[in-house]
Amino acid sequence: MIELQVALNGAVTHPAMPRTADEIAADARACVDAGATLLHLHAFDDDGVESLAAGPVGRMLRAVRASCPGIPVNVTTFAEIVPDPAERLRLVESWTELPDLVAANQGEDGIDEVSAVLAARGVGIEACVLGTGDVERFLRRGDWWRFERLVVEPLEEDTDDALALDALMEDMVAAAGVTLPQLHHGVGRASWHVARRAVGRGHAIRTGLEDTTVLEDGSPAASNRELTEAAATLLRSVGRARS
Repeated sequence: MIELQVALNGAVTHPAMPRTADEIAADARACVDAGATLLHLHAFDDDGVESLAAGPVGRMLRAVRASCPGIPVNVTTFAEIVPDPAERLRLVESWTELPDLVAANQGEDGIDEVSAVLAARGVGIEACVLGTGDVERFLRRGDWWRFERLVVEPLEEDTDDALALDALMEDMVAAAGVTLPQLHHGVGRASWHVARRAVGRGHAIRTGLEDTTVLEDGSPAASNRELTEAAATLLRSVGRARS
């Protein structure tokens, strides 16, 4: 089965994007019902600001797990939320409720320390690469087998540029002998072309309002559920073509 991850929220503006723990839990349930098999989440504090603090992260995780039992939950460790590496590490160390996985952007300062702390506590680490420099850094580590998954993120708005970068990053890790499961996603309308390419190659995909606010035809997406339904349809159609 090809996995479908949904990134419900983040530093985007959309009227349907969930922020509170209850909103995130309800939206997550709707996405799971529509075909999501993995969830990627950002926590928000009481002021509606993204947070890595233990309180908001814990409240969100408890609410989502109550609404979506058995669905793996991935939480961001994005440096733009807490730019200071030492402070980010301190906050992550304070977590009392742990996600199943975290997304670890390989180009960020301090990500190795954050990953080590969470891995020691049993949290799976997704290695996220946003460009060729990230791939090179990831490969220099020499311990790729310690990660749960490689997330390939060609964050280019132009479709041709996104597809070219997606293919290049995949070729780089393949040439290095990396055999981790892969998940691919883009941004905006290009995200759908990246998804089609990925599914055709047997890789997991991601959608959600963090990544795109439009459907494949360019029309506005009303919600995470609508994006999930569209991605699930893509999975089925491309999957049939592969079989």
